[in-house]
Amino acid sequence: MAELAAPSAPRFEHRTDRGPVRGVTTASPRLSWSVASAPEGYVQTAYEVEIARGGATSRWVVESSEQILVAWPDAPLASRDVAVVRVRVRGTGWSPWSEPGIVEMGLLAPEDWSARFISPVGIGGLRQAAPEVRGTLQIDARVVNARLYATAHGIYTARINGVAVDDTVFAPGWTAYESRLRTRVYDVTELVLSGENTLDVTLGNGWWRGRFGFLGERALYGDRLAALAQLEVTTADGAVHVLGTDETWRARSTGILSDDIYDGQTTDLRFSADTPFDRPVETVEADLGILIGEDGPPMRVTEVVPAVSVSTSPSGRTIVDFGQNLVGWVRLVARGGRAGDEVVIRHAEVLESGELAIEPLRSARATDTYFLSGARAENLAPSFTFHGFRYMDVTGLAELRVEDVEAVVIGSDLERIGWFSSSHGMLDQFHQNVVWGMRGNFVDVPTDCPQRDERLGWTGDIQIFAPTANFLYDSAGLLTSWLADLAAEQDERGRVPHVIPDILRTELTSSPAAAWGDAAVIVPWTLWERTGDRGILERQLPSMKAWVDCLRIEASDDLVWRGGSQYGDWLDPTAPEDDPSRAKADPDVIATAHFARSAQIVAWAADVVGDSSLAVEYATLAASVRAAFVREFVTASGLVFSDAQTVYALSLHWGLIEDPALRARAAARLADLVRSSGFRIATGFVGTPIVCDALTDNGYADIAHRLLLQTQVPSWLYPVTMGATTIWERWDSMLPDSTVNGSGMTSFNHYALGSVIDWLHRRVAGLAASSAGYRTIAVRPVPPKGLTRAAASHRTPYGIASVAWSREGGEWMLEVEVPVGVTAEVQLPWGGSASVGHGLHEWRVVEPTAERTAPKTIRDIVDDETRWLRLVEVSSRMGVIDSDARIARLLEPMYDHPAAELGEAVWTRIWPSATAKAAIAKISD
Repeated sequence: MAELAAPSAPRFEHRTDRGPVRGVTTASPRLSWSVASAPEGYVQTAYEVEIARGGATSRWVVESSEQILVAWPDAPLASRDVAVVRVRVRGTGWSPWSEPGIVEMGLLAPEDWSARFISPVGIGGLRQAAPEVRGTLQIDARVVNARLYATAHGIYTARINGVAVDDTVFAPGWTAYESRLRTRVYDVTELVLSGENTLDVTLGNGWWRGRFGFLGERALYGDRLAALAQLEVTTADGAVHVLGTDETWRARSTGILSDDIYDGQTTDLRFSADTPFDRPVETVEADLGILIGEDGPPMRVTEVVPAVSVSTSPSGRTIVDFGQNLVGWVRLVARGGRAGDEVVIRHAEVLESGELAIEPLRSARATDTYFLSGARAENLAPSFTFHGFRYMDVTGLAELRVEDVEAVVIGSDLERIGWFSSSHGMLDQFHQNVVWGMRGNFVDVPTDCPQRDERLGWTGDIQIFAPTANFLYDSAGLLTSWLADLAAEQDERGRVPHVIPDILRTELTSSPAAAWGDAAVIVPWTLWERTGDRGILERQLPSMKAWVDCLRIEASDDLVWRGGSQYGDWLDPTAPEDDPSRAKADPDVIATAHFARSAQIVAWAADVVGDSSLAVEYATLAASVRAAFVREFVTASGLVFSDAQTVYALSLHWGLIEDPALRARAAARLADLVRSSGFRIATGFVGTPIVCDALTDNGYADIAHRLLLQTQVPSWLYPVTMGATTIWERWDSMLPDSTVNGSGMTSFNHYALGSVIDWLHRRVAGLAASSAGYRTIAVRPVPPKGLTRAAASHRTPYGIASVAWSREGGEWMLEVEVPVGVTAEVQLPWGGSASVGHGLHEWRVVEPTAERTAPKTIRDIVDDETRWLRLVEVSSRMGVIDSDARIARLLEPMYDHPAAELGEAVWTRIWPSATAKAAIAKISD
């Protein structure tokens, strides 16, 4: 029998730091832990917390089974406080103590700062070289502790005595700068020396002042760069020495001649590190009350990808392929150049006719330029820009060896917590493409794309992707910060800008838009479901409520939301290339559906936080909107207005149609539509995450599986057949002839349409949370016929949960791992269920066989998608059957009929008319 293991070192809030957690600005940080192993039947009955701070140690015993985000038991922490925390748990007896977790506070109040923002005078202006400021500090005793607190208007790098203070990039990140500016705390004890010390801060334009947004604007937050830095050094004699940015600092221009996130960086490597700091600085007025700490991880270099090949394009350019579409920059060794030689590196996601396809970048130049110093070999890499690319071309080098170039991958340093694999190679590649798409677009803010003149935090994209994001990576801290920005940018009418942080600032992009503004409600609810963080609902509930109250005003008296500036089912494959909002699904249906959904979520959230009156009010509103939806958009036969896959998916998956008979008819119609599309996708942003759920939960899992595994355009796997390594913005971003979609809005790294993999995890593999934070999990795999195995694992707040199934020789096997503190409800695909606790569990069942064997089926005769579509098209055009869906529904049950039954009698049963033979003849041509 397993012994009760010591808990993991406690985690503070949603921070995932490897080691001490610094810069916390929550005075009473909540604690979480997991237990790796425990005896069978173990249930936590109590926990004990030990906190050592300020030379004293205290302990608290709490009678509770909770272990996720439990309350801080001690007095609140103050600025600069350090606490060492251990926990242990009790079942029938106490576990060993955990390893310690260390939390260190940042500066919590404006008065904690003696430093002031400073900006160079006469240099560092718009379109001028990046500036650098320097301060000096004399230390005449042994250093025992040193901390640097810093932020900037712009982005910055900091060095003490010439050494970088850490390995992060693009600090302080991007937030709603007018309301929230992030600070970072650095342990620089090893860098500060006895004697004179220098602190240098180099400033880049970043999101603060660079050209940003597709409207072509610059300096959105201000036209001056500024640094705020406070170095505090404690020496062995007990003295605290402080160096803060003020008018005594000096500045100089650097060899970074220009830097811009969209356009790239130009660097003169002839710049000398000995260039004097000979320019003055001045203080800049700023509100220190908006300074905040970090909720999630900083941005870092997360991987280095070597070049796969170096080749010559048809025009004679040197092309480098890294084999993976990624986000970051190129690091290259230039050999044998002369001083002043110009080397130019351009970036692109795909090739077209053997050359970089730069048209999808629109106005973004995505170009890094270097003027060489003349050294025998010198390293070329930018510091204040990033690009989305798989390919680069370079000019200005006599030769380039494949071993001299690599791609540096950057992004928020999120911790991977979710995995999936199967017997289907293309499906696994699709899943991997979603992972890379998330990595490239979670660059402090969840963006739409990482390469063109956009890279914005579109609310609609993350609203649909949040469940997938929270399965793949521990993104709770990043999204907690982003939601705080959303609440800060929401106006007094409750309207949510379409991008967060809001840099567009137009009336159009601030008007209420269904599915986009609903991120204010759906994303915090998703975080609650996946992490069990009640605090996020308490904090965001005013924002959530304000959005739904806004919709009450937008909707008419009959509670139907009509008109407005809607994106609809954005990028439905039937929408015109130049107007992605003109989807088949009616925008009023989509808008009213979201009104009902968000009202219901506010009711649920109010119930969770204990506000019963608010819960009743919004539950009543949600019920009224659902009734209005059915009255306005659903016929007595179960048809939903506009008759598109998305409107049925919304109606079914969100419970908008409650009558069982109507639901059955709506589900049958959805299945008909998928069949008649030839099992090609026919949804955009709104329908794509949920269409397979709607089918699976209503008895049409086989239809969902065929939709998933389709390879012809439009489909999830079509890009894989075209060599994609990330998720595309459009279903056909690259056309079958390998040319780029010419719509003018074409990205090859958009995660939104990959949001279906949340269903892949939950229903194909079968691993899902059934209560908040995975306290209970539901194991309900629905195995596709096209797979022989599938597996998913996820590090829940309680530990690793995993599900793996396989089939072999008529036997179907299921393995389930349940972490300590969790209960799993297991439902086998062909009947049977069980409730199990922590540990490893296994089931083996004989898989049911088909009632009839079918050595040759109707599907073998109509053996490819082209002929199938032609069959549907011809029969409908000739008036044999009055709808594509009708013929598809009639033919689908006949897939398993033996070939002997496929004579003329069968066809005439389907087409009981004289035109049947003519139709068959045309199809046979």
